[in-house]
Amino acid sequence: MISAGNLLHDHPTKLAAEDVSTLLTRPGLRIERIISTGQASPPEFWYDQDEDEFVIVLTGAAGVRFEGQTDIHVMRAGDWVEI
Repeated sequence: MISAGNLLHDHPTKLAAEDVSTLLTRPGLRIERIISTGQASPPEFWYDQDEDEFVIVLTGAAGVRFEGQTDIHVMRAGDWVEI
């Protein structure tokens, strides 16, 4: 089976909430496309998950703050981080 698409086209530009699409799942692997148009987690909310996560910004920018740090880690197109 062949799956194909374009991550940078055919997506909404104005969203009330993030748009999350699962692109691929395999044992121990899940690849998602998350489109955000400025949404943010509520203040003092922390994600705490058992899985590792690899995040790459393809277009635009994002800010991530890690537990124990006060500064926001700014990510721009092409930047990635493993959490």
